[in-house]
Amino acid sequence: MQFKSKLRRREFITLLGGATAAWPLAARGQQARMRRVAALIAHSETTTIGKSYAAAFEQGLSARNWTIGRDLAIDYRWDIADPERARAATTDLLRRSPDAILAHAIEAMDAVQQATHTVPVVFTGVSEPTAHGYVASLTRPGGNVTGFTNIEPSVVGKLVELLRDVAPRTVRIASIFSRASDPVTNMYTREVEAAAKRFGLAFVAFEVQEPADIEAAVARVGAEPTSALVVPPDTFVSNHHQLVVQLAARHKLPAIYALPFFIPVGGLIYYGPNVVDEFRRAAEYIDRILRGERPADLPVQMPNKFDLMINLKAARALGLAVPPTMLTIADEVIE
Repeated sequence: MQFKSKLRRREFITLLGGATAAWPLAARGQQARMRRVAALIAHSETTTIGKSYAAAFEQGLSARNWTIGRDLAIDYRWDIADPERARAATTDLLRRSPDAILAHAIEAMDAVQQATHTVPVVFTGVSEPTAHGYVASLTRPGGNVTGFTNIEPSVVGKLVELLRDVAPRTVRIASIFSRASDPVTNMYTREVEAAAKRFGLAFVAFEVQEPADIEAAVARVGAEPTSALVVPPDTFVSNHHQLVVQLAARHKLPAIYALPFFIPVGGLIYYGPNVVDEFRRAAEYIDRILRGERPADLPVQMPNKFDLMINLKAARALGLAVPPTMLTIADEVIE
């Protein structure tokens, strides 16, 4: 009996040891489950813009201990500025059962909002999300959507002020946009017009739907030598940013841009949120969602980092002298 008792005790300890060794393995197996994020980006993956957005997003995830290809998969869909492409891409991505969605720009958000009210969504590059109906409020989004806005209305007036400082002979401000009925476009246009009036400047706006419309609008603005151009964060216009910059140079037109990637290709001035930083911050929200938090509990965040970029080569080509004070406070100066 004593022998049997010892044997049973050994067997029990052996079984217990085997079980405790197996439990961590099972837990590790659960922790190692591949999580999946769907990402809809307005720009092409071959552009500097698209590459910088993806790199910032992935860097943000890596900083939070996610390894792409090991415990996280990202399914990108690029160049979805067209609403139809955005809807098709969203439908395709939802078939892959993503744990969360990164939606860049309003075309992606419109498509995602129509397609799902359950999959968590983090947006970037979206202004006035309450006006669009994406969230109930900025502090309490209330549904499956949260994110990062890219326009602070008070900044719009600053664009006009900076443009006037660089081109003091300006008497008329013009703007081009592609979505006349969009609440963000209306807000942006109102703010530019209000700022122009404060400085005693005339204001005119042109709606554009095709590249030919951009050419015609910029030519009309440039026909008056005392005009200047404010370019909003419009997806259609930004997809043709090289054309806009080339036309502004051709017509000797001072221009300030609400998105930064106009400057490296020859644009004059950028002032606004650090757009790439939005994607790093979006990675934090994606991480928190993947670890169990709800979008409804994550407040929509406003821009917290603003950049001033000046292209001195473009200024010299236009015969403009940038005030030394502006050069001192600029985050980046292109010689």
